Amino acid sequence: MYFYELHEGDAEVYSDVLLVHDEQYEPEEFFELVQSIRRQVLDGFEDDTLIEAIAAVLERDHGFVFISDDKLTAAVNVSRDDDDTFLASLDGETGDEDDELEPDVDYVTIRAALDPDGSGRPN
Repeated sequence: MYFYELHEGDAEVYSDVLLVHDEQYEPEEFFELVQSIRRQVLDGFEDDTLIEAIAAVLERDHGFVFISDDKLTAAVNVSRDDDDTFLASLDGETGDEDDELEPDVDYVTIRAALDPDGSGRPN
């Protein structure tokens, strides 16, 4: 099994998808394949993201397996705290009806004044 990854976005916000194939593609060969598919789907695709559209074509036409959330068998939330380590439902809920929907979280707001000229007066 060989694993491949597609990234989309910039340095701050991005998403990625994983693919698996029985055969090994050289990185340049995989890149060229992705480029050709990108050009084909760029003007119109029904998936949420471009990389999901490309992954769907790689799976449908080229024998890759797109490791998407709908193929998950189990999900486990892992934490240093025993209470926060649990088998999670695959639809995003914890499965415990008595739990609150949002965890107990302390929110902190930090405000900073911009003083670019060093005058002591925020702009």
